[in-house]
Amino acid sequence: MRKGLQNIENKENTNYKIIAVDDEQGIIDSLSIFLKRSGYNFIGVTNPQEAIEKVKNEHFDLMILDFIMTPFHGDQVVEEIRKFDKELYILLLTGHKDLAPPLDTIRRLDIQGYCEKSDKFDQLLLLIESGIKSIAQMKEITKINTELKNTYDLLEKAYLESIETLRYTVEAKDTYTRGHSDRVSELSVLLGKKVGLSEEEIKSLQIGGLFHDIGKIGVPDVILQKNTKLTDSEYSEIKNHPSIGAHILSTATIFKDIIPIVKHHHEKYDGTGYPGMLKGNDIPYLARITAIADSFDAMTSRRTYRDSLSIDIVISEFEKYKGTQFDPELTDAFLDILKNHFDQIEQIQEKYK
Repeated sequence: MRKGLQNIENKENTNYKIIAVDDEQGIIDSLSIFLKRSGYNFIGVTNPQEAIEKVKNEHFDLMILDFIMTPFHGDQVVEEIRKFDKELYILLLTGHKDLAPPLDTIRRLDIQGYCEKSDKFDQLLLLIESGIKSIAQMKEITKINTELKNTYDLLEKAYLESIETLRYTVEAKDTYTRGHSDRVSELSVLLGKKVGLSEEEIKSLQIGGLFHDIGKIGVPDVILQKNTKLTDSEYSEIKNHPSIGAHILSTATIFKDIIPIVKHHHEKYDGTGYPGMLKGNDIPYLARITAIADSFDAMTSRRTYRDSLSIDIVISEFEKYKGTQFDPELTDAFLDILKNHFDQIEQIQEKYK
């Protein structure tokens, strides 16, 4: 019975690859016999530099490493390895406990254990078995986390597709919005890059622009499609769409970074906007960018009651309302694009006619 269990253990041990580094060939030979008998997949190396290259180019689960070696010591080997491999489980061998590296060094280099060299390998085997159990547990945790992430990614994808469907439904309800969200998204990204935002912020601007009007799904069609001036009560209905949109997106964590854009893209710099009547820097920065892109596209789009405004009029409107409706610094950046790089905007408009 015991022999059968040992065979099973040995078979499982072959799943783990161990490298030993010691400048004494006799130690390597002894470890090779000992560990291969225990079923481990073993490689021995006497040259520290060769060991570093092997770890860099091959996968190993565990390293047994001599401390005092030539041309450099074991802690220097670990120093190099930790530059590209943070996961390798390392056990340090010392000729004498007084020759072991300081505890601070062991902690800093994340060396998992060490023991004195001996004619018998009982203590080393216990450390190896303990290390292998830890490695097995970490592999299982990594596997579970990967499975959870894959499941979460699928849920995110499904939710994103659902919201995208809502966006197209909004565009079908209101012919004015057809292509509007795409243009606002790209115009926001253009301005975001102009002011030097990070890739993560640019991504939020892109998605925020696409979904900034998603709340119009909750506005009656008769109001969205009305081609005459809205009454005060109808305008109040329209003003609800940022809050509705934020509520729709609030149930999924993937949208947490774009909710401020959706909710506050109609705030004004002087505090007279909606829904929060936020003022100045209290308005989320990305929402201030989207507000400029949204207003530009509104001014340059043909409506039932007016034609699209010329670029000269649009420029004068931004100059007029800089510091009241729009963030002054962002407005200056956008005006520079309008005056000196308008071809970039024309490309976006042509793309989503």
